[in-house]
Amino acid sequence: MKLITAIIRETKLDQVREALIQNEIERITVSRVSGHGRQRSEEIYRGRKVVPNLIPKIKLEIAVNEAFVDITVQTIMEAAKSNPEELDDPAEVVGDGKIWITHLEECIRIRTDERGSEAI
Repeated sequence: MKLITAIIRETKLDQVREALIQNEIERITVSRVSGHGRQRSEEIYRGRKVVPNLIPKIKLEIAVNEAFVDITVQTIMEAAKSNPEELDDPAEVVGDGKIWITHLEECIRIRTDERGSEAI
C-alpha cells in the first residue's frame, strides 16, 4: 500500500479529480494548503529584501494498493501540468506542484474494522 500526496494548483483541482474518477480512483482527501517552492524565495521591493507571500495550493492524499500507484501518479501528472499557452505570465510555468509516494504501513476502516488493502 502507498500514500500518494500531491500538491497542485487550485485551478487544476477539478481537472485532476475528473481524470482520477475516469481511471476508477475515487477515494481522495483534499486540503487547502499554502507554500512556495522554486519560486523566488526573496524579492527586492523598494530596495529592501522581502519574503514573498505563501501561494495557495491544493493538497491531495490518496491511499492506493500497489496496482494503482502508476496510474494514479500518471493521471495526476497529466491533469495537473500547465499548458504555457494557458497562463497569463510565462513565469507562472513554475509551480505546477509535486508528488510524493510513501509507504503506507497500515490502513484501518473504522466502521468495519477492516485492515490493510481491503480497507482502502
